[in-house]
Formats: sequence, C-alpha cells, structure tokens
Amino acid sequence: MIIKPKKYLGQHFLKDKEIAKQIVGSLQADGISDVLEIGAGTGILTGFLLKRNFNTYIVEIDKLSVDYLKTCFPELKDRIYCKDFLKLDFKKYFPEQTAIIGNFPYNISSQILFKMLEYKQFIPELVGMFQEEVALRIDASPGSKTYGILSVLVQAFYYTEYLLSVNPEVFLPPPKVQSAVIRLVKKEKKNIDCNEKLFFKVVKTAFNQRRKMLRNSLKVLLKDKKINDHIMTKRPEQLNVNDFVFLTNMIEIDKE
Repeated sequence: MIIKPKKYLGQHFLKDKEIAKQIVGSLQADGISDVLEIGAGTGILTGFLLKRNFNTYIVEIDKLSVDYLKTCFPELKDRIYCKDFLKLDFKKYFPEQTAIIGNFPYNISSQILFKMLEYKQFIPELVGMFQEEVALRIDASPGSKTYGILSVLVQAFYYTEYLLSVNPEVFLPPPKVQSAVIRLVKKEKKNIDCNEKLFFKVVKTAFNQRRKMLRNSLKVLLKDKKINDHIMTKRPEQLNVNDFVFLTNMIEIDKE
C-alpha cells in the first residue's frame, strides 16, 4: 500500500530516519509511559516510539494512513484512532498523564497548542515539528518581534526549548518553509496566580492591537475605569508572563 500525502490535510511526510530518531529521542517523558502521536502519516516516528517501549497511541484523521498503520503496526491496531485531534475529547481518551509527539500539519499546529493548553493538566510534555516561524514564536522572549499570544500563553504553563532546525528536503513533498522541532515541558506549578480565563482574554486582547499601549488596547476590558500604573503605558511585547499575571489581577480588582 502506497500512501501519498494529501495537500488538503497539510501533510508533509518526514522521510529522514535520523531526524525521526532525534525527535523521538528528545522526548524525556520522565515517569510517563503513555505517548500520543498526532498525525502519524506513514509511521516514521511510530517505529522509534515502539523501540522506546512507550504505550503508544495514535490519532490520525486520514483513513488510508490509519489502514496503513494498522497493517505496519498490528500491535497498535486498538490504539489507533481515526479522528480529528482538534475535536477529540482528550480527557475521555487519555485520562492519565500522556505526552504528545508529532510531525504536525502546519495548517493546524497553533490550534494543536491551544488544545494542549485546554487539557494541560493531562499533558506533561510535547515534542513536535512546527513551521520554523511558529516554533520561534513559541520560544520567543519579551521584546522580540516574534513574541506574541502563543509565546505568553504557552510559556505561562510550559518550559520551552528550541531543539533543531529542519530543512525542506527531508519531507515528501518538501514544504516551502523551514521547519523546526521544539520541546515543551510542563511547569511544576499547577496554576498561575490569577484568574486563568481572564488571563487568556487579557493576553489575546492586548496582542490584537500590539502596537498600542495597554491603556488603549485594553479599553474593551476596562470599560470606563482606569488603572493608574506605569504598566499601562507599555506595549504587550514588553511584558513577560509575570507582568501579564500582575496586569490580570489589576484588571480583576478594578472590575470588582
């Protein structure tokens, strides 16, 4: 059976086994035995996951790939789900601590991260292939042009590490962009010191008008009230995670 990558699914199959081995080898999974691979394609990562004796699960939306994977890895046939990860009830399928790995379709990679944040209490680690631009955004520091919503929200709950750059020619078909592998490891602290729902709203609202000072970009949250603090004269890219936590608490107090 020959599996061809489907453009509408954003598939770019990794064909370099050494890079696949590196990606799987980057998964620390301290004390974790369950690993979910998202978008396994032709199973180049899957084989290396099995060599590391992980309890490997797969979520793959492409039925032809699912049939192929079940043929190649019969021991996994009951742990391969033909489903859309973005619509998956993660807690139902993976109630235990489960690490995530994958060569993610670039058209949904950011959405995969938002899904990870939604179920972060179950996901201690993620190792994934992203478009390099997205990887740099996730790992960006305050003050840089790439620092934004993903940077703050992911870094609030996970340590980020840029692992390696990957050239287009190791994929079939080659993407038109550079790729990169990153690792995210959940921070020990379970919660941030503010209203989490409001925190997400503050970060997204601030960066939606990133060139404006916070006193202007956050007007929609403040209504007619004013916060008399120098932080309101800054722009969102100048704030680190702790600053956004402080800002969220200021807004919540002001709302009371």
